[in-house]
Amino acid sequence: MTSQCEFHDTISDNATGAARTRAATAGAREWLGLALLALPTILLGLDLTLLHLALPALAADLQPTSTEALWIMDAYGFMIAGFLITMGTLGDRIGRRRLLMIGAAAFAVASTIAAFSTTAAMLIAARALLGIAGATLMPSTLALITNMFADPRQRALGFGIWATMFALGMALGPVVGGGLLAHFWWGAAFLIAVPVVGLLLILAPVLLPEYRAPRAGALDLASVGLSLAAMLPVIYGIKQIAKGGLGPDPVAGIVVGLVFAALFVRRQRRLADPLLDISLFADRAFSVALIVLLFGLVAVGGTMLLVTQYLQLVAGFSPLVAGLWMGPPALAMVAAGIAAPLIARRVRPGFVVAGALGLSVPGYLMLSQVAGDASGAIIAVAGFSLAYLGLGTIAALGTDLVVGSAPSEKAGSAAALSETVQDLGISLGIAILGSLATAIYRSAILDRIPAGLSDDVRGAVADSLWAASAAGLSLPAGLIMEAQAAFMAGFSSAAMVSAAGVCILAVLAAVLLRAVGVVGDGQAHE
Repeated sequence: MTSQCEFHDTISDNATGAARTRAATAGAREWLGLALLALPTILLGLDLTLLHLALPALAADLQPTSTEALWIMDAYGFMIAGFLITMGTLGDRIGRRRLLMIGAAAFAVASTIAAFSTTAAMLIAARALLGIAGATLMPSTLALITNMFADPRQRALGFGIWATMFALGMALGPVVGGGLLAHFWWGAAFLIAVPVVGLLLILAPVLLPEYRAPRAGALDLASVGLSLAAMLPVIYGIKQIAKGGLGPDPVAGIVVGLVFAALFVRRQRRLADPLLDISLFADRAFSVALIVLLFGLVAVGGTMLLVTQYLQLVAGFSPLVAGLWMGPPALAMVAAGIAAPLIARRVRPGFVVAGALGLSVPGYLMLSQVAGDASGAIIAVAGFSLAYLGLGTIAALGTDLVVGSAPSEKAGSAAALSETVQDLGISLGIAILGSLATAIYRSAILDRIPAGLSDDVRGAVADSLWAASAAGLSLPAGLIMEAQAAFMAGFSSAAMVSAAGVCILAVLAAVLLRAVGVVGDGQAHE
């Protein structure tokens, strides 16, 4: 009798396990939902790089100063980085799908304002609003993937597709921007958000699940204020140091930000339901993946800006042609983003990440040797394709390691951290590597500017290559070639710095992530 009961219990348990397995396997609705989430994801990537090729046309129209030009490029990414933690946790509380739809509508409105900006200050403000709206979209899309895909292998592939779409948006930014510039004014690039958001608002209630964290408390407004007080002064200080070197104001900004960061961490440790769960950092895979994402994106973000400027201002390509030359790197990124989660089913993720970063190092070294003429474009694109191969891999597997390490009720917070470091990395790359290249450019060009030029022309040449190119016919013969040579010196140095940093990251990933098991084996992280 006992044996018969045990036999029936075993059958029942097996049936229950099979039912759970079937329930855990995503169906057509989930994959269609992932396809829908790809739309805002591509859009967010586009907005990070859309203005790279449009900068010369924008500069001719709005006449921004060099500082304003940097803020036009960086305001979006920095505001995303500042608000992601708040928005990720807010989504866990009010509903991830609801926050996605609210943020998408705000993103469309801010995009319209940016498209019709008439001054540099207005465009900077619109880009900042886009960043705040974008901060609602990123953690919502990632956290919803954790709800839609319970199976670890499907979830990893879902993250890989998500990262690929985001990276694809980044890579296509110059292509789309170049195509639009060939037929419209620079502001038209922002208007592509409007139909995308319209489609998302219509289909989201049908294809996407809603999720709120159970027993989540109210949003702690003091923690929100502390997080912003920590991030924004540090961001300001870094930008100012990158622009003009060490000084009392930027150093004070960083110190103030670090003080508020310490207060923020202290408050989170005391709260029963914190804005950011500090205990997540106890997981080695979580912490190391964040480090790899941050510094990997620093190298790519700064180098992308320089490559796009090289293709236009040195190689002499039109915005459309320069955008098309960015096609091979985009394909490399897509291939890596899809293939990396599949390879990680058989090879430990740490080794996959290390191998991809190792392949990126020769790419950055190739960029450091690019010639200052059109013939160097092939080497530049080939080298940048290798860099993008590493980016696609770390974006896919790094995101899975970060978000997959967190409990489901903290997925929004973990997703926000993942996106915070990625967007901060891109913006820091633009600020730091871009400013390094600018400093070397100025050092090289100042002694080559002939006497007799007006103050405006002299200032334009000394400021940057794009400003010198905008001066055009006002320059004496040969000076633009001197400016191009100075730009290439800065480009080469920035690429060498990136190569060294990525090499260190490859070793870090191989050593510190080696204990993470292959995707789907159920092995816990150390």
